[in-house]
Amino acid sequence: MINRRLLLLAVACASACSSAPPKPLTLAQMPEISTAMALADITKLSSDEFEGRLPGSKGEQLAVEYITKQFVASGLVPGNPDGTWIQKVPLVGLTPEAEGPLTVKKDGRTLTFKVEDEFVPFSKQVTDEVKLENSELVFAGYGVQAPEFQWDDFKGVDLKGKTIVVLVNDPQVLTAGSTDPKDLDSSVFGGKRMTYYGRWTYKYEKAAELGAAGCIIVHETEYAGYGFNVVQGFGGERFDLVTPNKNMNRAKIESWMSLEAATRMFKAAGLDYQALKAQAATRAFKPVPLGMTASFALKQKMRTIDSQNVIGKITGSDPALRNEYVVFSAHWDHLGVGPAKKGDAKKDMIYNGASDNASGTAAMLEIARQLKHISPAPKRTLLFIAVTAEEQGLLGSQYYAQNPLYPLDKTLADINVDDNLPMWGRTKDVIVIGLGASDLDDYLRDAAAEQGRTLTPDAEPEKGLYYRSDHFNFAKVGVPALDTDDGVDYIGKPAGFGKAKKDEYTQNDYHSPSDEVKPDWDMTGYAEEAKLLMAVGYRIAQAEKFPEWKPGNEFKAIRDRAIKK
Repeated sequence: MINRRLLLLAVACASACSSAPPKPLTLAQMPEISTAMALADITKLSSDEFEGRLPGSKGEQLAVEYITKQFVASGLVPGNPDGTWIQKVPLVGLTPEAEGPLTVKKDGRTLTFKVEDEFVPFSKQVTDEVKLENSELVFAGYGVQAPEFQWDDFKGVDLKGKTIVVLVNDPQVLTAGSTDPKDLDSSVFGGKRMTYYGRWTYKYEKAAELGAAGCIIVHETEYAGYGFNVVQGFGGERFDLVTPNKNMNRAKIESWMSLEAATRMFKAAGLDYQALKAQAATRAFKPVPLGMTASFALKQKMRTIDSQNVIGKITGSDPALRNEYVVFSAHWDHLGVGPAKKGDAKKDMIYNGASDNASGTAAMLEIARQLKHISPAPKRTLLFIAVTAEEQGLLGSQYYAQNPLYPLDKTLADINVDDNLPMWGRTKDVIVIGLGASDLDDYLRDAAAEQGRTLTPDAEPEKGLYYRSDHFNFAKVGVPALDTDDGVDYIGKPAGFGKAKKDEYTQNDYHSPSDEVKPDWDMTGYAEEAKLLMAVGYRIAQAEKFPEWKPGNEFKAIRDRAIKK
């Protein structure tokens, strides 16, 4: 005879066990990332046939067709609710043609600065001709207004019609009593970590807000995070989102100047660049008129295109949760065809973008293939968005964030894949850009532990990487967003190997025609990293609750307001 008490206990246990959430699949139970498939995708997308994948080019159409074909082959369904794979992104392309050098006058003397070599101008105003005519030059420090830090580089100066000269990055405020330029006060801005105030996009936005006619950012490689050669790439066709006012609220000229040229200009004004730079790192700084005027003119060729975000979807299996979404994003575009690198005997002019970002697009495609057939199937809907025009200022993701195809308050997370996977073997570390921002880090930490790996913060926080890829546009509208970077602690490699590889890439390959598939790539680490990102997205899709921003994060209030609506 069965003991009645034991029977009741068994029934109670069965009931409790059935209501308990299932444990997530371990990494060992999840499918493997195919390096062969990923490498085939990278090779195809970065081939010369695709001509560098510039928006509005033959390369765009080939890239869009290839990505769509891979989504179809993987069994995904069209991600646009209208039944297509495409979200059109209206862009205007502007190609500047300088009508002469930048001319600066003081007390009857004239200085000229060569376009491209010393001065890289462009304009977002959608008009066929733009002119600066005897615009007063004002040094405005770092070009920052930050009330939360009691900081104002514009103190009471009317800048309407004037051209401001500003420094790149955040104000470099030293810790009290220190003379070490690397010892930055972490309580002011981000210390060593760049905030959005340090981004060039912010400085141009602030110039427009204040009615300036022009803005010149002084380039310094150490503080920009890339060489002047990257800035020189801004001199060709640039795209922007189509706006009703044709960007006529922007400064006429947005530009960069080399450090050497800026130093020469300040000297001609009777000023010492380094001394002014030191003053600009204090709250007491006030704008300094240079006693100079600047004149410059450029003509622009204009064209309007519909570029394309490509979107595939895996519909959630749970009827109660399938109207909630987890996003994987990666930008498909690169820089197209441009000038050959100086000293290149081959005169290679195709900016293939193998690492940036054929590698990220390939990882997203492979994650989609694997998650389509995983069991149990994702409860929530997974969106795979290959966005356009990241290299033009994160425009494709900006357009999606402003015109979402699915509710943002029902979007749990964005997991971004942008040139951030190890290509030289396995690493012990996983670098997280903005580590500590949200619960997504906890998901990543748990998955990484299963590989015997640990999370580490960004090793180069001064580069402001959190604001330089597509996840940022999701974060700006409150969606928790994850962006990793390839680690530097390579297994079986000597100390410093990973850092040396990063530096080599930045110096030689970043935004250069030499960013091509390398014959000595070891993609074992690439597969491990992609699997981590796959696990994070899948586990969020199965989770009991939405991930959240950590307390104190700058995007938390935006999310909280959206969820409460």
